[in-house]
Parts: sequence; C-alpha cells; structure tokens
Amino acid sequence: MTGPSDLLGIPPTELPEDPAARALEEGDPRTVAAAYPSSCLAWAMLAEDALHDRDDVTAYAYARTGYHRGLDQLRRAGWRGQGPVPWEHEPNRGFLRALGALATAAGRIGETEEQHRCTEFLRASSASGARDLGF
Repeated sequence: MTGPSDLLGIPPTELPEDPAARALEEGDPRTVAAAYPSSCLAWAMLAEDALHDRDDVTAYAYARTGYHRGLDQLRRAGWRGQGPVPWEHEPNRGFLRALGALATAAGRIGETEEQHRCTEFLRASSASGARDLGF
C-alpha cells in the first residue's frame, strides 16, 4: 500500500478543488453559494457567519446543506462511508468546516444526538481538522 491511510488501511479521500474557492476570497458567501450551490465551503462559511450572529436555526440549515453537498462530493471521490478526510488537503476543508458547524448548530438547538454523531464523525475523519476547529 502506498501513501497515508488510517488504522484500517483505508486510503484518505481528497476532494477536487472547489471552483467557488477563488470567488469566496473576494465575494460574499451568500452570492457565491447562489452561483456555486454545490460548494460545501460556501455553505460552511454561511453557517459559521450565522453561528457568529447567534442565528442558530439558519446556521443549522446552512451547515446541513454544506454537509450533504460534501457527502455527495466525497462519494464521487471514492469515499465509502469511512476513512480519513485529511484537513491538510485544502479542498477537504469545506466539508470538514460544514461538519463542524453542523455539530455546533445541532448542539445549540438541542439536537444532542446529532451533535455527538457529527463531532465523532469529524474526529474520525480528521483529528487535525477537529483540533483546528475546536473539537
């Protein structure tokens, strides 16, 4: 086997470059999400902004959208429901940020089972990402 993998021998999944990433450097995430609705990074940023504003229900909706967009992309990239999704691979960060935002928003609205599930999923996918995101 070549390259890094987790303890189960599953190779890491690396998402392709997010076409919205450059637009997000200069534009409003709301406008970018409308132009690139499959961008989990745009949805993650919207969720993080809503969490910052204490708009927890909106944050939950944005994060859930980013999470599901990310799951679709992971599956297209060969992910089979488990294995590492490295934080160190920049295009993976949109999904991981959406997952972290979903865990936080779920906790704030009392969805403790989902909060726990998302937190554990984040930690299992990327320990370094979980640390950097405060989990």
